[in-house]
Amino acid sequence: MPLAPSTELDERAHDLVVSAARAMGAALPELTAALHAELIEAIPELHGDPTVTDLLHSSVGSNIETFVHATQHDIDPAAVRAPAAAVEYARGLAQRGTSSNALLRAYRLGQRRMVDVALSQVGRETDDGPLVLAASKLMHERASTYVDRVSEQVVGDYEAERERWLANRNTVRAATLAAVLEGDEDDLTGIESTLGYRVRQQHLAVVVWDLAQRGSAGAAHDLRRLEQLVAEVGDVLGAVGQALFVPQDDTTAWAWLPLGRGAGSRAIETLERLVADVGPTVRVATGSAEGGLDGFRTSHLSALRAHRVAVVAGERSATVTRFDDVGVEAVSLLVHDLPALRSLVAAALGDLARDHENAARLRSTLLSFLAERGSFLATAERVHLHKNTVKYRVDKAVELRGRPLDEDRFDLELALHACRWLGAAVLTD
Repeated sequence: MPLAPSTELDERAHDLVVSAARAMGAALPELTAALHAELIEAIPELHGDPTVTDLLHSSVGSNIETFVHATQHDIDPAAVRAPAAAVEYARGLAQRGTSSNALLRAYRLGQRRMVDVALSQVGRETDDGPLVLAASKLMHERASTYVDRVSEQVVGDYEAERERWLANRNTVRAATLAAVLEGDEDDLTGIESTLGYRVRQQHLAVVVWDLAQRGSAGAAHDLRRLEQLVAEVGDVLGAVGQALFVPQDDTTAWAWLPLGRGAGSRAIETLERLVADVGPTVRVATGSAEGGLDGFRTSHLSALRAHRVAVVAGERSATVTRFDDVGVEAVSLLVHDLPALRSLVAAALGDLARDHENAARLRSTLLSFLAERGSFLATAERVHLHKNTVKYRVDKAVELRGRPLDEDRFDLELALHACRWLGAAVLTD
């Protein structure tokens, strides 16, 4: 939109706008400093980073200079290219994860301030009301066109740089994480800087996934949902900061919860409700709480073993499978040879290994009975049943098994734990 006037009033307004632009150009250092200070004060995202504030100063100065030059020389603001300093400022924000909203707000505030300055200059040159109004309209139109044009360009540069930066960062982070888990990286400062996570503390590794198959179109939403779940699990377990969340595919992610110096609470009922609220197909496996860099690795390995148990169990898996739960560690060692484990279960349990609801109740009661060292009373209190009911179930379980409890006791308990955690994967029809 060139300045070319079409009437006498337009011509006089044009001359006033050019004159105001010339005065602004002469005061460029002062205007740049004042607007820079105003933007820093008005936009919290820009506080505390000297590099960003320096880039902003250059961007402000170059934008004012470009706008003033275009206005003085009748250059259409819709054809102006964003100044190089403005592009570098946008890229700097992208690399730091600062929202593009901060970028756009700076342009809108800058537009308002420059128009105010220009109109103040116009007012000093004339008190002709119609002329001031025409000049004001012209300056608003040019400033709006300039800001629309340049902000569209710099937001495009911001988005391209953000995408490039994230891809590069994720590549480096993935390589660093792989090296840490393999034991090939021990530079604690470098690891923490790359991962954005403090390894010099207690950790609880987590695997979170969704049994439902998802299409690629909903992948980002599904992962955000899982990431939010990890954050909520961290709140329940007393995490002292943001979790390290690393997607593995569209439906599965690894995570580490920072527990500071403590080991975190194990409120299993709360966790189960939390996960169930997200969806009936969502599952969580947790490792053992460990400290330091070695603990970062070992907690993850134990979470993977708990995850393997839950994956074998499939749809019947527990909502939350914890490596520290009784029997999970032992079962995780056996799931790699399922045929052998099924044979062990069948031999140890006989007809008690049937995949029936009644057999499941008997197995559960018998496992509690063995854990309570054969006490009917303690078992009744544990499972909230009458003592006589417990005795009936234990006797029935022994009958189905076909031999006494003290015969092959170790295999019996191992088989019961396998049934508890793996369900149909080791049961017989």
